[in-house]
Amino acid sequence: MSSYLIRNVSVVGAAPTDLLLRDGVVADTGAGLSDPDATVIDGTGLVALPGLVDLHTHLREPGREDAETVESGSRAAALGGYTAVCAMANTSPVADTAGVVEQVWRLGREAGLVDVQPIGAVTVGLAGEQLAELGAMADSAARVRIFSDDGHCVADPKLMRRALEYVKAFDGIIAQHAEEPRLTEGAQMHEGEVSTRLGLTGWPAVAEEAIIARDVLLAEHVGSRLHVCHVSTAGSVEVLRQAKARGVRVTAEVTPHHLLLTDERAASYDPVFKVNPPLRTATDIAALRAALVEGVIDVVATDHAPHAVEDKECEWAYARPGMLGLETALSIALDVLGPEWDLIAERMSRTPARIAGLEGHGLDPAPGVPANLTLVDPAARRTIEPAELASRSRNTPYARMTLPGRIVATFLRGEPTVLDGKAVK
Repeated sequence: MSSYLIRNVSVVGAAPTDLLLRDGVVADTGAGLSDPDATVIDGTGLVALPGLVDLHTHLREPGREDAETVESGSRAAALGGYTAVCAMANTSPVADTAGVVEQVWRLGREAGLVDVQPIGAVTVGLAGEQLAELGAMADSAARVRIFSDDGHCVADPKLMRRALEYVKAFDGIIAQHAEEPRLTEGAQMHEGEVSTRLGLTGWPAVAEEAIIARDVLLAEHVGSRLHVCHVSTAGSVEVLRQAKARGVRVTAEVTPHHLLLTDERAASYDPVFKVNPPLRTATDIAALRAALVEGVIDVVATDHAPHAVEDKECEWAYARPGMLGLETALSIALDVLGPEWDLIAERMSRTPARIAGLEGHGLDPAPGVPANLTLVDPAARRTIEPAELASRSRNTPYARMTLPGRIVATFLRGEPTVLDGKAVK
């Protein structure tokens, strides 16, 4: 196993120091460290963060390897500064059995670029009719702890209650895609002034807010853990704030695109901006940003959703919703929050690792800690070119945008997955 000596690096924004990585852990920290066998990296001007953790990634394998594979998605994650990702269940076949989640978990281990933690489906085939094999997935080699039908809402309140009750036995989490389906039939974008002007069927904010309100009441009644995926409206923030004040065991995430892009982007009719939940208004963005700083929203999660060319380069109505996010998330966070390194570490590493129960992740670099970390150049700016992304897909909404920050290196248990901004393998 290799050794690395990172000189003069700022750990989560603190005064510069040296980091010695050896045998998979941070062996030592402090000024003037030396190791004749270590590869030296000049960390001057760089910030060391605990490796980023994504609670919401779509890796598409098995079933849609034309859009993404576990390996290509893992490479994109490493280049984005991630050391662990949670892979959603809407694969083909659906990850609703122990066999499928173990397949995804093993593919992640074989790629060796990030730790891939599968998320199991709540219902069989994501159909919302019958609970999936939650216990078998929890007991599998993948040790699934988060379950989600993401892409589909668990709309049946009785089924949602039963799921919350079931996972309580092993302190599991139900991660809900909050969308009342009867209110979003035929929806193409956010319901508001822009949808009216464009003549596109709207996706009302209340469709999200109603499900969150119902589910926090169910979670409170059961005493179980609820996680709300991709929160997108100001009203949802208020529901979450009130629930947390009552002590409900609820956490929530926001995506980079919902922190930056508004529904005005739909006026271009470019399907790259079609996403579920849809891009909202500037008022919603302001509320989401404030909630992220306050902690009402716990984490930034990418909802990385790669799509093949034919699923995006088509008419808006026929395009599939979703955007790439892994390689740009930290830059968006920097753009939105500024260089608030402790806050970024909390929302993009420590808290998501804690929610997912990922041991060895989300820990600030310190002696004895597993060396899962990323080095960021905050002074760098880069222009996003879709063709240069590691993902098999190209559906980034940030094409040709210039964003702050550059991932210089990523280490997984002391071994580099990215050096000098390039994937090692």
